[in-house]
Amino acid sequence: MATEKQLFQQITSTKNIMKITSSMKMVSAAKLKGDENRLYAARPFNKWGENLSGEATLLEDGFEAGFEDVPDNCLIVPLTSDKGLCGGVNSFISRGIRDMCKKLDADGKSSNIVVVGDKGRSQMRRTVGEKIKLSATEVVTPYSFDLASAITAEVLSAGNDYSGICLVYNKFINSATYVQVYKILKPMESTGADEAMVAYEFEPDIKNEVLEDLGEYLLCSQLYHAMMEAAASEQSARMAAMENATKNAGEMVDSLTLQYNRARQARITTELIEIISGASAIEG
Repeated sequence: MATEKQLFQQITSTKNIMKITSSMKMVSAAKLKGDENRLYAARPFNKWGENLSGEATLLEDGFEAGFEDVPDNCLIVPLTSDKGLCGGVNSFISRGIRDMCKKLDADGKSSNIVVVGDKGRSQMRRTVGEKIKLSATEVVTPYSFDLASAITAEVLSAGNDYSGICLVYNKFINSATYVQVYKILKPMESTGADEAMVAYEFEPDIKNEVLEDLGEYLLCSQLYHAMMEAAASEQSARMAAMENATKNAGEMVDSLTLQYNRARQARITTELIEIISGASAIEG
């Protein structure tokens, strides 16, 4: 059984941890407000892109459907964070990528991964490490369109011969809820059955170049919006995680305080018994 001194030290250290987690919760709440504002400003970047790429699909729905909409020779881009202490934000994405790659391999579809975030890289390295072609870590926050442009350039440098790019990220719902989604961006073809934007007229000699540039901008804008969604989800999850940690630390302090009081009461009772016994022996 722990001594009074040990219990007192545990109570003191737990109170210090509770102060830290409470402060981290307040910091995350302040950052969440900024990330929400940036997310609302980034949603127009996603609105026009949905007309070309379609809406995002829930990762859970995709798993149940066997990821049939994911093309062969696909480049998967999961968005995770560089920092931890944010609940299941990163582990949910890593688990989803593992299941997706397993299903694609079972269907004979090839895929590679360009992972954003150090936590996602360290987790996916253990499960799908052979598929990771490139990683972007120590990403500067708060995110910006310039940063999204730089990451887009790195993604495109991984290869332009992919039949599709799949963005996997956490979609922010509210301060208590986020879901995992994926969105597939396919190259814009200027000819053939998959010809893009057939309702528009282009000069014959520049259509291919225009569609190539538009495809790159589409990827950048969709990546920017996905990063804003992921950032807001990360801060909301960290705020909830720190709130739970603070609550648990408070309960631990109460439990340790009860043990400390019992130990002190037992010591005092023992000392009183010894004094009374000694006095009785002297009188006898």
